Amino acid sequence: MIEKYKHIIWDWNGTIFNDVELSHSLINNLLTKYNIKTITLDEYKDYFTMPVRSYYESIGFDFTKLSFEVVGKEWMDEYERRKYEANLAPGIVDVLKKNKSLGIDQSILSAYSQHTLEEVVGYFNLKEYFSHIVGLDNIYAASKLQQGKDLIKKIGLDGGSVLLIGDMIHDLEVAREIGADCILLGSGHQSVKNLKELSLPLGDITILPSVDKLLNFD
Repeated sequence: MIEKYKHIIWDWNGTIFNDVELSHSLINNLLTKYNIKTITLDEYKDYFTMPVRSYYESIGFDFTKLSFEVVGKEWMDEYERRKYEANLAPGIVDVLKKNKSLGIDQSILSAYSQHTLEEVVGYFNLKEYFSHIVGLDNIYAASKLQQGKDLIKKIGLDGGSVLLIGDMIHDLEVAREIGADCILLGSGHQSVKNLKELSLPLGDITILPSVDKLLNFD
């Protein structure tokens, strides 16, 4: 199946970069700081969504009393300090190599800020696999719909030739908006239960348990 695509657009956080446990740890630190009940990893994956502000509110932050900008920056500052405690998703390098050997172009489309996205991709020596690396111009992870539209124009292919691989319903929303096919991974920031339930209004979707399953995906 992968061979039929000319271009694959990858999400970064939770898809290529396995930062789910780190992100869960950091949000619990903030919850403790603001005297809000902490959450389990399973609860984190049930609550997490985009825009990130909505996720913060769902786990107990009251932004009539607190500043989302301040809380969001606190989380991101600590994430930046500790980001290399996380690693690449198991099997991802083999998948990227295989796609490259098949002559499939690849890009990254992320809600991570542009500068730090490029830094981390470079740290893991992955830049050779991507023709475009696209992030946001801020740290607040509201949406990447516009960046997706701009990217598909740069790629210059019709949506049927493009596959988007991510770990969140927002990735499916972007794929639908740009006309690309989509595969979601259950090993990322949203639970398989949520992926299945929330994807229903958008149509059938392929959900794989982890990125390494793409090596034998027909």
